[in-house]
Amino acid sequence: MDRVTLGKTGITVCRNGFGALPIQRIGKEDAAYLVRKAYENGVNFFDTARAYTDSEEKLGYATSSFRDKIFIATKTAAKNGEDLKKDLETSLSLLKTDYIDIYQFHNPPFCPKPGDGTGLYEAMLEAKNEGKIRHIGITNHRLGVAKEAIESGLYETLQFPFSYISGEKEMELLAMCREKEMGFIAMKGLAGGLLNNSRVCYAFMSQFDNVLPIWGVQRERELDEWLSYNDNPPVMDEEVKSIIEKDRKELSGDFCRGCGYCMPCPMGIQISECARMIQMIRRSPSEGQLGTDAQAMMANIHNCVKCGKCMDKCPYSLPIPTLLEKNLEDYEAIIEGRIEVAITKDARN
Repeated sequence: MDRVTLGKTGITVCRNGFGALPIQRIGKEDAAYLVRKAYENGVNFFDTARAYTDSEEKLGYATSSFRDKIFIATKTAAKNGEDLKKDLETSLSLLKTDYIDIYQFHNPPFCPKPGDGTGLYEAMLEAKNEGKIRHIGITNHRLGVAKEAIESGLYETLQFPFSYISGEKEMELLAMCREKEMGFIAMKGLAGGLLNNSRVCYAFMSQFDNVLPIWGVQRERELDEWLSYNDNPPVMDEEVKSIIEKDRKELSGDFCRGCGYCMPCPMGIQISECARMIQMIRRSPSEGQLGTDAQAMMANIHNCVKCGKCMDKCPYSLPIPTLLEKNLEDYEAIIEGRIEVAITKDARN
């Protein structure tokens, strides 16, 4: 089984990390079944967040009997030290534990540091000294904040979007983390659903001995795919390389990663779904993408007033109104039959 060590934390785990965001969308018993099956098959790193509705509660329910045999990472989006302490106590209670292995700042727009006036980092240190957390981490979608966090020496792990369509800037982050002995947790290894070949995604990640990918799991068949790689890990052979090269060409340029930080839209536009609808149809087509609800969702793009609020919040500085307009144009052409696509009834997306 492939294993990864998260830098100077010394945490060594199965390369398949369990991303627990999607289990908020399924029932408690179904979620517990997936978590326990993952653990029974070697997965021992689970990542969640206070912001993922009932994900922490479900994870705590599922893992309480083997808590000392796994590592749990969660996150706080608190804006000040007092709120961080409240978040931490809530997380500890829901996770049915008295400590968090890695407690992470959840995508802050700046790099929390001692003396910055927020009290955030001081509250983290206090919690660590009390034994309530063991390691301090940060997650982000902004390259500038990520670099500052690495250079600060204040953090033991960085969680950042990383996949085989990532560019040189993300690779630079990876190299910086290696130099600082900082653990790198890769979120969005499937690029928000744009990549649908798990074997290729795993093979790419396996090249980096300091990268721990966390795969979002909602269905048993998805979990089974990742578990199958524990004993038979894919490698970077010529076939895999050719698939990566093809996808990189197809997904080059501006595209929405589906992070959702542009939301909410004042006009009610579902930006993170609409801005990548055509890519999803082309790569993972399904009947639902052309159904009545989807058509209504896409039609709402007509109400865009180009206020720019989404662009101000986008960590990738994307021209969102332009992406929306282009997606709507192509989508209407598909609906009207001017563009043909092959639609399947059951596609993973």
